[in-house]
Amino acid sequence: MFAVQAVTGAVIGNKTVEVTESDRVILEDEDEGNTAGTQTDDTAKAGGKTVQSGIRETDNISTIVADVSQVVKEVMPAIVSINNHYTEKMSYFGQTMTSEADASGSGIIVGQNDTELLIVSNYHVIADSDELTVQFVEGSEARASIKGTDPDMDLAVIAVPIGDVNSSTLQEIAVATLGNSDTLTVGEPAIAIGNSLGYGQSVTTGVISALNRSIQLSDGTDGTFIQTDAAINPGNSGGALLNMKGEVVGINSNKIGGSAVEGMGYAIPISAASPIIAELMLKETKNKVAEEERGYLGISGISVTQEVSAAYGMPEGVYISQVYENTAAAAAGLRKGDIIVEFGGDKISSMDILQKELEFYAKGDVVDVTVMSPGVGGYESRTVELTLGNKAQ
Repeated sequence: MFAVQAVTGAVIGNKTVEVTESDRVILEDEDEGNTAGTQTDDTAKAGGKTVQSGIRETDNISTIVADVSQVVKEVMPAIVSINNHYTEKMSYFGQTMTSEADASGSGIIVGQNDTELLIVSNYHVIADSDELTVQFVEGSEARASIKGTDPDMDLAVIAVPIGDVNSSTLQEIAVATLGNSDTLTVGEPAIAIGNSLGYGQSVTTGVISALNRSIQLSDGTDGTFIQTDAAINPGNSGGALLNMKGEVVGINSNKIGGSAVEGMGYAIPISAASPIIAELMLKETKNKVAEEERGYLGISGISVTQEVSAAYGMPEGVYISQVYENTAAAAAGLRKGDIIVEFGGDKISSMDILQKELEFYAKGDVVDVTVMSPGVGGYESRTVELTLGNKAQ
């Protein structure tokens, strides 16, 4: 991938070095009188520094990035742009105001079933969406729905109905090949593709700067990521970090590193993400329900964060502080002190996530809820089936 460019074109073994005018020397073989260009000895001294093949090595070595166009050509059809149309809420002097807004991100086509194209992205790219639109490589667009999410890993799978995709588009797009991030080595080339700044797909290159980099996220949780110096900007989140085989080795996230430091981008290792992606791809596709039709659980809850969980030995989830009478929760036997850890098969780690999950369920829907209940020997898991009611119930 990488070579060094020389002003003189001189080569040392397999390495080309740069020789500046101030460093240019002519080395003479004591016996043969050969110049540097015809030096036959294995080593020679120049300015007190011993180098191979009689050329003085300088500290000024420039880099040329190898041509990655063929890799990009093969993988670009598997990368999509995602537009998240959402309602932004703002509070001024106690008054809540709303306005419509858009955010851009990226996604990777990772599969296809009988009726849908399946695309993985970051959870924060699709969170709070009122409408998701996917743009494919040749410019066509289609609506997408949420398939499954894992907020803790910042992963989400969205689905586009195949019937909404033009036949010509289906011939243009491709399914990405997922690689193995466990085999990466520091210093090997890396390619990042994504919808940078919402302008459309673009490519940046660099190297793997570090592996297993532990980073504390904005919500206080810790994660382990791949670090690269390939530029990852807003809009790149959810895009692909590739190796030179064109395999996806990471899912880029601008949220992790932000813009505080230049040349430090981060990606979720694909080896850690793959099992989660496979699970999310099997979930039932969900669409938001109109607010007046949404189901009502009937509890007040408090988030049990990682910090609280570690400090007090409580399961991470939503602590039920109150169960209201004549509600779905009361009818199902949920009690104060129970901690909700799963809702409809999705992991629940905060009250905010539980509220967002409820946006996909209508009154009358039947859903399985898993709680951890306190007992004599600690917390015990139990799953209850409840039928969501409405707030007026």
